[in-house]
Amino acid sequence: MNFFQELLTTQSIASSVLFLCLTAFTGVLIGKLEIKNIKLGVAGVLFSGLIISHFGAPIDVHLLHFIRDFGLILFVYSIGLNMGPRFFSSFKKDGLLLNLFSTGIVLGGFGIALALRYFTDLSPAVVVGILSGAVTNTPSLGAAQQILTEQGVAADLVSETGMAYALAYPFGILSIIFTILLIRVIFRVSVKKETESYSDSLKSSEAKLQSVEIAVINPNLFGKSIDYLKHIMDKEFAVSRIKRNGNSILATDDEIIRDGDVLCGVTAEDMLESLRFKIGDVVVTQSKDDIAGPLAVINVLVTNKNVAGKTIEEIGIYRRYPANITRIFHSGMKILPTLQTTLELGDSVKVVGKKEILDDVRKELGDSVNELAKPNIVSIFLGIFIGVIAGSIPIFIPGLPAPAKLGLAGGPLLVAIILGFKGRIGKLSFYMTPGANYFMRELGIIMFLACVGLLSGKGFVETIENGGWVWMLYGIVITLTPILIFGIIARLMKVNYLKICGFVAGSMTDPPALEFANSIAPVQAQAAAYATVYPLTMFLRVLLAQIFVLMTL
Repeated sequence: MNFFQELLTTQSIASSVLFLCLTAFTGVLIGKLEIKNIKLGVAGVLFSGLIISHFGAPIDVHLLHFIRDFGLILFVYSIGLNMGPRFFSSFKKDGLLLNLFSTGIVLGGFGIALALRYFTDLSPAVVVGILSGAVTNTPSLGAAQQILTEQGVAADLVSETGMAYALAYPFGILSIIFTILLIRVIFRVSVKKETESYSDSLKSSEAKLQSVEIAVINPNLFGKSIDYLKHIMDKEFAVSRIKRNGNSILATDDEIIRDGDVLCGVTAEDMLESLRFKIGDVVVTQSKDDIAGPLAVINVLVTNKNVAGKTIEEIGIYRRYPANITRIFHSGMKILPTLQTTLELGDSVKVVGKKEILDDVRKELGDSVNELAKPNIVSIFLGIFIGVIAGSIPIFIPGLPAPAKLGLAGGPLLVAIILGFKGRIGKLSFYMTPGANYFMRELGIIMFLACVGLLSGKGFVETIENGGWVWMLYGIVITLTPILIFGIIARLMKVNYLKICGFVAGSMTDPPALEFANSIAPVQAQAAAYATVYPLTMFLRVLLAQIFVLMTL
């Protein structure tokens, strides 16, 4: 047993890994504990690390610094890939308003932190730790610690940043939840009415694509082929079949349009009037996966790497088979297929065709979940490589004594958002399955928080006894003031209460608060608002943490 005692008491790589795993294991269990719908979630790992470090765990500081930074990179990179496809579209409609509110919350907390730095005797390292913890944003903590180290700040002071973060973090979560409840009380919100209102608005706007039947009355189309129709109306209407004399026939390229034909297919809502003018009478119908006669409908998952990255015209399914692609589902978005629409790995497509050939179409497109289960390791490390380079580029901001950088948090995050939005560079796809993305995200954040806790816990109790409890109060002010102000403003502007819950949690990038918000009503309003503001908020948090350090050192 001497070897085991030595392992527990002697500093080495083995002992560091041992206590790192112990921290992660116990921290995840702590995070699962639930008290009145409130859980610490992954933040439990941070507190587990603080406790284990407090009792004198021997750790290799240099090893934990590397693991901490690499964990942060994995975390933010996976977030960026996941949010990339929806990042730019999130600014449409009320997404712009929600992002403006969240930006105000971010800047409000930043301003309060600046006031604390200049009107108290707290060091920049402590204040930026309080700021990061109060807004429950882990990547900003990593960015702040990196810039502090680069500016030559002593390791002891850098560790105080982690302690300040840990002290402010739990009250950050509680302040968000308190704000959600307080707004509900102030405005006497009826959750039932807000849920019904959201559901009604969703019904009027969610179906961006509509299944339609169009009776052809434009004589200029009589005698023309379906191929002609596809090319002149490529971005307006995806035709799948033709109803003729009571029968359904497939709309193949060489099929000739006749008087009395009814064209069935898919279009965007804002194209309905245009189709009435160009083709004929339009009737919106329900999407059906069961079609009587020789035709059928299937949903196919695109997993064939030889197909991914090519346009529908290049793939040519409609030319080689009696079949048409009528809908594309990409990263949760519904897309109207055009000849120039590119299919990517992980896309799901709806295909209408003759029953006997649909299995062949399925095989050509892939439809193999096992293929997607293999993560593209090459693209992951290439993306991180580019992200680290981008994060190291100096950004010269007037008034700052040294250039800011996106750092190990901001660089990979920005690059991942771009790569997630683009999907591929040449033949290299950056698609990652949801399961692989989730695993990388959780592994990264657990590694990061475990290291932060182990590196910061040695003087944690002494810090509280020597005035650290005041840091908690400052953290509450940083959290509560901006979200309460902008939450009330949003409600006065008639923003749905459930969306307010979502963007408040998203402006703090706080999963535990989102879990609480989701428990209020069984709809997607909270999660949708959270996802809308999350990418921009994350980016601003990371950048402003560095700017704060450079402004106040």
